[in-house]
Amino acid sequence: MGLKSFYYKSFGGVRKNLHLPYYVGGALRLMTPRWFTRSRRDALLRRFDELSASQQDYVMERVTYYNRLSEPVALPPTCATLGEQHYAHRGYASVYFFDSYEWNRYFPESFRWAFAPGDITQTFAVPTIVKSRPIEASRSNPNSVLINMDKVRHFMFFRDPIPFEQKENRAIFRGAIHSKPVRMNLIENYFDCPQLDILDTSTNSIYPPNMRQKGEMSVYAHLKFKYILSLEGNDVASNLKWVMNSNSLAVSPPLVYETWFMEGRLVPGEHFVSIKPDCSDLIEKLNYYDEHPAEARAIVENAHEYCRQFFNKAQESLISLMVMERYFRMTGQME
Repeated sequence: MGLKSFYYKSFGGVRKNLHLPYYVGGALRLMTPRWFTRSRRDALLRRFDELSASQQDYVMERVTYYNRLSEPVALPPTCATLGEQHYAHRGYASVYFFDSYEWNRYFPESFRWAFAPGDITQTFAVPTIVKSRPIEASRSNPNSVLINMDKVRHFMFFRDPIPFEQKENRAIFRGAIHSKPVRMNLIENYFDCPQLDILDTSTNSIYPPNMRQKGEMSVYAHLKFKYILSLEGNDVASNLKWVMNSNSLAVSPPLVYETWFMEGRLVPGEHFVSIKPDCSDLIEKLNYYDEHPAEARAIVENAHEYCRQFFNKAQESLISLMVMERYFRMTGQME
């Protein structure tokens, strides 16, 4: 590992999020009595009243984007109560427990909810708390209520030390390809293209050794490329957030799923380079932005501006709590 790579990984945060601080924070929340967090809920929500009119409009716009319930709806009695959610009996990845508990601990344990952890690609018949949802189907079905889950993996923002002009004029993709049609199409049709650097990271890869990644490629190594492919897998592409906040261009087919990042609001050609679902115009798009660097820089700046809205931790906390409060209010469990 070179000195620059070591420096930026160790001191510049150009790496994946550290899990130890995340789990320590989650454990500390579990140790805090629930009666204490419930007693603080109203005070935290009153921070909304301290915002300017424009800030309130922005916060409410975000809240209603994540929680689209507009009419009261009763949850069936078969829905679990908050008190029934325990770390030792969760039955799913611990990040979903910690990230949902961070906000549901502000409400009584007797409140009921529908909770669907994991990579969600469908809608629901009852209001359900999710990490991800299909963009188009959720415009007409309001029951998928987003909160920020698995954020230790998905939400990485850091300063890219490499200016766009100093990056290599190629596109890179690293990711699990097995059983993911768009990714399979990419590697099978473009592996030998000199403008691309594509390798499969699947542990059960069906491809020959020269098409597989040996060991993990660092985030810093990705940043040497002007173009970073962001391809949806089980739901959203986990690298899209940090790629958009880097000085590289995010390259993606039309987006199908969304999370707390509000991928449904991203505009092709403004926030990322849009390619066809079969990637057939990928090389054409790379050539175009190679020849039009000013347009490429404009997309990078637009992407940076979009990402900045998620940097205010106090504001993100208020929005998260308001999304949950709206959920329990619209399901008739609080005034």
